Amino acid sequence: MLEKIKETTQFIQRQIAFQPEIGIILGTGLGGLVSEMEILHQIKYKDIPNFPVSTVEGHHGNLIFGKLANKKVVAMQGRFHYYEGYSMQEITLPVRVLKMLGINQLIVSNASGGMNPDFEVGDLMIINDHINLFGTNPLIGKNYEEFGPRFPDMSQAYDHNLIKIAVGLAKEMNIDIKQGVYAGVTGPTFETPAEYNYIRSIGADAVGMSTVPEVIVARHMNLTCFAISVITDSGVPGHIVEITHEEVQQIAAKSEPKMAELIKKLLMKM
Repeated sequence: MLEKIKETTQFIQRQIAFQPEIGIILGTGLGGLVSEMEILHQIKYKDIPNFPVSTVEGHHGNLIFGKLANKKVVAMQGRFHYYEGYSMQEITLPVRVLKMLGINQLIVSNASGGMNPDFEVGDLMIINDHINLFGTNPLIGKNYEEFGPRFPDMSQAYDHNLIKIAVGLAKEMNIDIKQGVYAGVTGPTFETPAEYNYIRSIGADAVGMSTVPEVIVARHMNLTCFAISVITDSGVPGHIVEITHEEVQQIAAKSEPKMAELIKKLLMKM
């Protein structure tokens, strides 16, 4: 795995002369943020050695380098999921590569089902903690000291200072921002009512099929993390509604403009 990460990094470095400082992972229906970027370089995932390929509708599959809010960024327009059949190490390989390319901070977005009764569909939720329900961990196996310690601390997986700044910015923008705990599950099924009840009972406010593996690997490498979720469907007991992936994409796309504006303003403060 270490050799693959180095090979991929060197391939990208031969293609472009650009060192990003901040990485952004764009989830379901949220890939449009790149339209706000000054794009300098773009590489398709399928052209990058050892990179997985996005197989899910709404994930465009491009690695984009450029400037956003006067910061040098690299954006993953589409991510990879455990349910696509990739290993945990494969879906987090891009985060390792972004670190080796030079980033020191990571912003992650996703779409999720809200279980907190105070949440409404379309809300933005800043993730302040997570619960790993994948039944596995991307750090299982050989530990590479070049990246981080065998037992990384996760007491501040999501940076408290960035959360505080984002909450203040949202208030200035008149955005009703939420905060909460995100539970990561394998998917690809949406949750049953009993599963929603269980996940809510153990302390989660929203549930989704991504983000947790990427943040674990990012924190292993001491990257500062900020994550935000669009609540695209309701898992609130008594108010659970049938949902499709197409509807998730549509709701995420409607919420994207305010999320994009918040991320841009946050970048200015980073």
